[in-house]
Amino acid sequence: MTIHVPDAELEDLRQRIRATRWPEPSPAPGWTQGFPLDQLRELCDYWADEYDWRATESRLNAVPQFRTTVKGLEIHFLHARSPHEHAFPLILTHGWPGSVLEYLDLIGPLTDHGFDVVLPSLPGYGFSGKPTEPGWGVERTAEAWAQLMRELGYDRYGAAGSDWGTSVSSALGVLDPEHVAGIHLVPPLAGPDPDQQLTDAERVALAELSQVGSAYSEVHRTVPQTIGYALVDSPVGLCAWMAEKLRSWADVALTHDQILDQVTLYWLTRSAASSARLYAESIAVVADRISGARADQVTVPTGASIFPAEVPRPSRRWAQRRYPDLRYWAEHDRGGHFAALEVPDLLVGDLRAFFSQVR
Repeated sequence: MTIHVPDAELEDLRQRIRATRWPEPSPAPGWTQGFPLDQLRELCDYWADEYDWRATESRLNAVPQFRTTVKGLEIHFLHARSPHEHAFPLILTHGWPGSVLEYLDLIGPLTDHGFDVVLPSLPGYGFSGKPTEPGWGVERTAEAWAQLMRELGYDRYGAAGSDWGTSVSSALGVLDPEHVAGIHLVPPLAGPDPDQQLTDAERVALAELSQVGSAYSEVHRTVPQTIGYALVDSPVGLCAWMAEKLRSWADVALTHDQILDQVTLYWLTRSAASSARLYAESIAVVADRISGARADQVTVPTGASIFPAEVPRPSRRWAQRRYPDLRYWAEHDRGGHFAALEVPDLLVGDLRAFFSQVR
């Protein structure tokens, strides 16, 4: 398939941005109460007047894309084959507020080094179908990914991802261990053992976790439909909702284009509400895994990358508790939640290093 958004859609977007009813500035300084008005207006002015979706569309269309029905839902995916014989299949999974666009710059370096890359859009995200019934949580998504890999003819493969991608990849390791050679996680979701005393570094990680705002997650979990009306109708509202996280969760600052690539994809696919529903399905279990209240084991070979601005940031012994076959552990001195955009060289290096052990 080829992506081509009608010109009328892009013009409608620009007109909506220019017609925004803006609130007054916050009386509190800086980011105390959210995205500062002057910074958001500057970003949205760029969006209306300079941002080029067609350039992003061309980058996306440079990779073979497909849609197929899996477990009754249409799934959009990119499939880039390596020129090397006996290439190793790797399925990459994104999260929120990301998309397949996060991983575009990884595809070339990975296929050049002997990986076949499969990159699906999560159910309800991007150009994938929107579920019309409950139940499309992490586990059903993992089942769909396992079926997709079988249908592509891959008998043995690796799985990797960040944000929701860590949970989907972990679920794949549990669901399909006879075919999953290993999983790589950014980061692994694991919490402290209540019987162990915390180290200083672990105390810092827990303190930082407690300070991260989770209001967006609670809104997604409890009322994704309610917030969806606003986000699907207002491009500036959607931009503020997503760009706040794209800025605050990053260590290496993302460019206007990198931020607006994600926001524009959500806008054009009307996926703000449908993407948020994944939180209603699965975030409660994920939260228990991050806190350590739940430590269900994943026994396939596992690798992990830890970036300094990432939250959560588990220690190796926490990860080992949940992932007993932890074979690769890399702690970096730069990078945040969006490693594929911020430090793609480091992430590619880790993927190559880990999967060389299990391929």
